[in-house]
Amino acid sequence: MTASAVAGARVARQRAEQLRPVLRYDPVLLAAVLLLLAFGVVMVYSASAVYAGARLGDPLWFLKRQAVAALVGLAALLGAMKLGYRRLEALVVPLVFVSLALLLCVHLPGLGHSAGGATRWLRLGPMTFQPSELTKIALVLWLARSLARKQDRIRFFSAGFLPHLVMLGVFGTLLMLEPDFGTTAVLGTVTFALLFAAGARIAHLFAVAGAAAPILAALIWKSPYRVQRILTFLDPWKDPRGHGYQTVESLLAFGAGGSFGVGLGESHQKLFFLPAAHTDFILSIVGEELGFAGVAAVLLLFAAVVWRGIRAAYAAADAFGCWAALGLTLLLGVETLVNAGMALALLPTKGMALPFLSYGMSSVIASCLAAGILLSVSGGPGGFLRRAAGAQR
Repeated sequence: MTASAVAGARVARQRAEQLRPVLRYDPVLLAAVLLLLAFGVVMVYSASAVYAGARLGDPLWFLKRQAVAALVGLAALLGAMKLGYRRLEALVVPLVFVSLALLLCVHLPGLGHSAGGATRWLRLGPMTFQPSELTKIALVLWLARSLARKQDRIRFFSAGFLPHLVMLGVFGTLLMLEPDFGTTAVLGTVTFALLFAAGARIAHLFAVAGAAAPILAALIWKSPYRVQRILTFLDPWKDPRGHGYQTVESLLAFGAGGSFGVGLGESHQKLFFLPAAHTDFILSIVGEELGFAGVAAVLLLFAAVVWRGIRAAYAAADAFGCWAALGLTLLLGVETLVNAGMALALLPTKGMALPFLSYGMSSVIASCLAAGILLSVSGGPGGFLRRAAGAQR
């Protein structure tokens, strides 16, 4: 082939690429999120209809609210996509102050709402709102903004490492006052993972983890219900009708489902056997009604979200987009692992929602907002990590 022919083929290929339609957002990530959101509405209805009909007089009570949450969440997702993560960067500091203020407001008489021995909600008329869901996103975005600005100083303890620990400590202290040990642990995990990915010294990470371990142990030891949760996790069958009841009933649901389940809507565990069937243990109902195949499909959709989220972080055009995408992906992934691990008795029980699926307006909207920010990053043409790796070489 002559040189002119090769040049002509190259020009033709370039023109074809220019004419090819460009997808602004990752279609795989968007499809996975929408499927999880829609499936969550279906499963909340399936898991809650009998309970709502018997206790509230309306089998559709939870379905109506979950459908509203999904619609508001979808609007939040589309709004975040349209706004774009670059514009959102300028709103990070106000978002942090709003989140801190809301965490303080839960302790004000008349505003805060308590349930299950914890004060984690704000009552807004007939609705309740959980500020910690917004707090997760606010802290991740602040970490992304800070890491983007201090990427050349991250290996220095006082200038690059310590400020992130201080911010985590502020949020963690307010969360522990509720108390909300699980959310604090999740945010701590995400923070350390981001610091590690950003290039923080391993010695600093191990030193802080070693110093924090006795504090966490003391918090667990001084809280009888936390100690009991750990003992129950070690042997739930020791007290199957007492402390181990939820775990045992959850395992029975998975066992009854087998490979392909007993059929959608046919669960027996939701008939007042498994507490929180439509919230924290909704994956157990999926396992009973749709079997191993249903649980595997749900986890594969979450795996797709994590995969495409990491891909978006790698392809981000700038440092803030990279760390925001990675942090939000880690947040959704860790929450999924904690909820699934709890339902499968692989972790101690903890009141943590399964993103997109569990009943709860705060959780659904926050998950959709995180996904919307991820999608806005996924449309970037760049490759911040690629360029950074090339610069290091």
